Amino acid sequence: MSQAPSSLPGVRFGSVARFGDSRGSFREIWRASAFPTLTPAETGAPAGSEPRFVQANLSSSAAGVLRGLHYHRRQLDYWTVTAGRAYVALVDVRPLVEGSGPSAIVETRELEVDDWVVIPAGVAHGFLALAPLDLLYLVTNEYDGSDELGFAWDDPAVGVPWPMVPGTPDGRPILSDRDQSNPPLAELVARLGDPSDRPSP
Repeated sequence: MSQAPSSLPGVRFGSVARFGDSRGSFREIWRASAFPTLTPAETGAPAGSEPRFVQANLSSSAAGVLRGLHYHRRQLDYWTVTAGRAYVALVDVRPLVEGSGPSAIVETRELEVDDWVVIPAGVAHGFLALAPLDLLYLVTNEYDGSDELGFAWDDPAVGVPWPMVPGTPDGRPILSDRDQSNPPLAELVARLGDPSDRPSP
C-alpha cells in the first residue's frame, strides 16, 4: 500500500497494489499492520481503549450522487474505491470545535479505483460519484445514530469547490433527503459546543 501526504493532520491518502493476469486480479484492501498507530485522538474512542476496525460497509452510488458532508465524533473511516471515480471533500472541523482556529480547512481530491483515504474523527467528509461508484469503507465504531452528524454540502462559509454534474438540472448533484436538509456548519459547531449534546465517555 503506497501513501501520499495530506494537508490535514491524521488524514492519509494512498493506493492499493493490484496483481493481475489473464484470469483477473487480486487486491489486498486492508491489513492490521498497516494501521499500527490508531489512537483514541484519531478515532474519538474513550481514553484507555484500543481502537480497531469493527465494521465494514459497501456503498454503491450512481454517477452524480453526492453523499455528505458527514461528521463523526467517535469514528475513523478508511475508504477504498473498488469501482468508479469519486471527488472526495474533507473538511477539518477540529479547529472550530476546539477553538484553535477561525475556520474549517478544506481539502479535495479525486480518487480512482484502488485509491484509499484514512479520515480521522473530527474531519467531515463527503464524495461526489463522478462515475458509477463502489466505495468500501471500514470504520472503528459500529453504527451509532447519535454520531451520524453533518452539515450542508454547499455551505458557502465552507466553500467546497464541488464540480458541476452533467445531465442534472442546473448541474446540481443527486442528494438524499437527509443531506438536503443538513444545517450550515456554524449551526453544527454551536450544537457541538452545547454540553448537553456531548457524547458520553
